Amino acid sequence: MFQPTMSETKIYRPSLEFSTNAHIKTPEIAAQFRETAVAQDQKYWAELAKVIQFSKPYTKVLEWNSPKAEWFVDGELNVCAHILDRNLAQNAHKTALLWEGEPTDSGCEARKLSYQELFELTCQISNTLKDYGVKVGDRVAIYMPMIPETVATMLACARIGAIHTVVFGGFSASALADRIQDSQAKILVTADGTYRKGNFLKLKAIADEALASPKAAELRHCFVFRRDKKQDCALTEGRDVDMSEVLPSKSKSCPAVPLNSEAPLFILYTSGTTGKPKGIFHTQAGYLLWAHWSTRWLFDIKPDDIYWCTADCGWITGHTYVTYGPLSNGATVFLYEGAPTTPNPGRFWEMIERHSINILYTAPTAIRMFMKFGEEYPKKYNLKSLRLLGSVGEPINPEAWEWYHRVIGNGKCPIVDTWWQTETGGAMIAPFPGASLLKPGSATLPLPGIDADVVNADTAEPCKPGEKGVLVIKKPWPSMARGIWGDPMRFEKTYWNTKATFNGIYVTADFCVKDEDGDFWIEGRMDDVIKVSGHRIGSAEIESALVEHPYICEAAAVSIPDPIKGESIAVFITPNDRAHAEMAGQQLSIDKLKAEARDFVGKEIGAHARPDQVRIAKALPKTRSGKIMRRLLRELAATGEIKGDTSTLEDFSPQASLSDEA
Repeated sequence: MFQPTMSETKIYRPSLEFSTNAHIKTPEIAAQFRETAVAQDQKYWAELAKVIQFSKPYTKVLEWNSPKAEWFVDGELNVCAHILDRNLAQNAHKTALLWEGEPTDSGCEARKLSYQELFELTCQISNTLKDYGVKVGDRVAIYMPMIPETVATMLACARIGAIHTVVFGGFSASALADRIQDSQAKILVTADGTYRKGNFLKLKAIADEALASPKAAELRHCFVFRRDKKQDCALTEGRDVDMSEVLPSKSKSCPAVPLNSEAPLFILYTSGTTGKPKGIFHTQAGYLLWAHWSTRWLFDIKPDDIYWCTADCGWITGHTYVTYGPLSNGATVFLYEGAPTTPNPGRFWEMIERHSINILYTAPTAIRMFMKFGEEYPKKYNLKSLRLLGSVGEPINPEAWEWYHRVIGNGKCPIVDTWWQTETGGAMIAPFPGASLLKPGSATLPLPGIDADVVNADTAEPCKPGEKGVLVIKKPWPSMARGIWGDPMRFEKTYWNTKATFNGIYVTADFCVKDEDGDFWIEGRMDDVIKVSGHRIGSAEIESALVEHPYICEAAAVSIPDPIKGESIAVFITPNDRAHAEMAGQQLSIDKLKAEARDFVGKEIGAHARPDQVRIAKALPKTRSGKIMRRLLRELAATGEIKGDTSTLEDFSPQASLSDEA
């Protein structure tokens, strides 16, 4: 994927019309902006922070003692007040959220919430939380579909100082229970269900299963929004609260609680290299500052724009670039509930035409999926309202970039390819759409104030142009994660103390190459984290789930290239004695065992983690120290053969059929 020099790579320049009206207009202005940020350092961050309404001024920009960072020390603010109250003066009647459900029949039409209406809904949810005993610092789990109430609930928590943890609606009951337990959430906010691929997915039923677990024993109440009142929804007396009944009686005004700049704003769980997901938490002022400015720069937000980020609020992109960043900028945010191909592969383009959407920010997985369906569908619709495109979640391959630019952007829309992580809080490497020279497949340069580099994975010495190394961030930045919830030592060990040579440097665990022009090309993960459709899933998390199955004694999960999803999951399992006995007695077949393994992972983690391949191994190849040799398994899963001793593995000779494992 890496393209080594500017002379060998096709360059795309923004149009004169776009650049003339952009916030950052030329490469020279962009370069000067970066130089100023480096030279001014903390003065630069203080200047940016003038956008934040501090109720109590801060006394110091940064207190840094690696890995502990405190930004805007002693300052106080309220993120929700900054976003909503500040917008009421100028934008009270402007549409804040424009929503469309998957079905478009009667009762499922698009909804519009003005900033005034979003403010009132947020206050009503805030008052409901307070009435049920939620206080500053309490954790609230949110297990919701993509509906306006999800955004309002996030903001409601921020308004009263509660810490929200949004759990992706595709996660299983077991995964939800794990996150409730780890965060010690007192309240769960969910919905009766959501529409997905033409079906009504009953989220409340999944939530009930999670709440029946001992892991959720401390949770007090479950708030239930009604997505579709025609659907059955069981409520447990004394625990469950029907929001359609209680919300209308609540006041539409709620005072915003002043909070310390470093008070936690939210926890978001992300997969790591151990079986236990990491609860990354972000704080108030620094996160808000970078969400605001990066949104403004990346998407060149204008007052009349209708902006659509296709991410779910269960992921960091849905936090920063659906909720906090765009609304802080007073944007109109489009939300869509369902699948991109329902009722047909033209659904995205139909909605862009119907709502005159100007900015589309989506994942390379989605782009490659649409490429598979061809140009027929986008050409059916008028996409002339689009003026900017964005890419997020994983590196975008040049072929997909070119298709996105030509077919969806009509050759005129700049593409903002962004690199960042849950841990960074916001985009770190990305172009300015009106100023940057774009190379398909490159995220271009770090944003102003971000000191990124590519270094040797062993020595931490800077790599030469074209040399593959690990991407690192050398200086603290405001939106950086402050820790792993309840496990500060794991945070330090995972990101800051991987080796003595990296002390005080944030190690991203992404491979990267810088070309001769200084542009960054992300090359994928260096750890055992699999990225499927932009969703991070730890190998260990999948393996931990599999060995809980009554037929499996050992398991290994690896990634393999996938033309649509970027990566897919292959697992190798070793059956235990019980499985062998039942196979000998013909009560169990290999096909049934594989199917059970797939379904078990889906049940324990979620459908997005369900393996594409399941293979049986007599034993897993290991080093002398007992470490599973995933490199060999990855090669075997991807190519059907590996070098070295494979005697412990099942027969994967060319004669062995792989069709039943797809």
